[in-house]
Amino acid sequence: MSGRQRLVAIGIGLALVLFGAWLLGRLQPYREIVERGPTPQARANPYLAAELFLRRQGLDVRRGGGLEALPARPDGAQTLLLLGEREHMTPRQAERVLAWTAAGGRLVFVAERLWDEKAGRSGDLLLDGLGIQQYLSAELAIGEPRDGDRRRAELARFYLQNEKTPAYLAFDTAFHLYDSRHRTYAWANSGEATHLLQVHHGRGTVTVLSDAWIWENPNIGDHDHAWLLWYLSRDSQITLVHRVAGEGLATLLLRHFPAALLALALLAGGLLWRAGLRRGPPLPAARPARRQLEEHLRADADFLLRRGGQASLLQGLQQDIRRRAGHRELRFAELPEEAQWQLLARFGRLPAEHIGQLMRPPDQALSAADFTRQVADLQRLRNTL
Repeated sequence: MSGRQRLVAIGIGLALVLFGAWLLGRLQPYREIVERGPTPQARANPYLAAELFLRRQGLDVRRGGGLEALPARPDGAQTLLLLGEREHMTPRQAERVLAWTAAGGRLVFVAERLWDEKAGRSGDLLLDGLGIQQYLSAELAIGEPRDGDRRRAELARFYLQNEKTPAYLAFDTAFHLYDSRHRTYAWANSGEATHLLQVHHGRGTVTVLSDAWIWENPNIGDHDHAWLLWYLSRDSQITLVHRVAGEGLATLLLRHFPAALLALALLAGGLLWRAGLRRGPPLPAARPARRQLEEHLRADADFLLRRGGQASLLQGLQQDIRRRAGHRELRFAELPEEAQWQLLARFGRLPAEHIGQLMRPPDQALSAADFTRQVADLQRLRNTL
């Protein structure tokens, strides 16, 4: 390399170094937060934030899939949080929970059924066993905000003894709790509607809520929701049950008819062995030119759409939703239309206005995209019932 070329290379290198220094002086670091939505654990567990909060308070929290781990008597201070669905709870399970509470446990659960005046019961085994009734606030003409700040009035207020400032809680004001046995010693009201009741049961205590949405992941950080959860379960071992499954037919049969099941199994095994003996030559393989199940279903749907239009297909889904809602709420068919929509909105966790749009017959023919979207929304609502 000649001297001239060496000078050119040194000049280019020096220029690159100066440019790099200038560029580094212009760069400024910054932090950017990318919102990726809830984690799979949070989507699978609506009370994950509540569990983490309680553990950070130094409390022992155990998550149970059912009532199997519940002892006959509480060992020390224990709190049972029944925040999931209890539609399949059996009388035997309800008696066990109430006996556990009477022995000194703390029970916190959500009211699931409305009181039926004609039947003299609600169908919610825990509510009926404690003499607590749930009504729609609209039927009793209560729950409307009083004068003042509307948003402040819609919040339920929970007072503690010797405390001047209440805790504020955002319960659903569409529901009202009533203690028919007049044993309540603490409660939370929004206006004139009651959303939390505390009663003594034996040596234990029971807290009944009109809903537990205040403790779900998006809402536990609002108002005094987290404080209430800590207050109800303080200084105790906590068992959180998301869903109470009823005893299946197989469990009941094994408990009451074990000998009959054994005989039936032996008989079925003998019949299968006899049927497995081949008689005569084997049949030829069936021809593969058969229609698939998907083709049959698509043909049936096209036929119904041509004959009855979109309304007939939507009506079938709407009737199925009303039938399933009637199984969960005995008086569903007798309620006014708006009250039915409020219950469906609570079951499906959707706005009541959206429920009304889904359950009304369409005024005019829908586009293919709107029809598909409405069918999908109705199916999701049906699957929650």
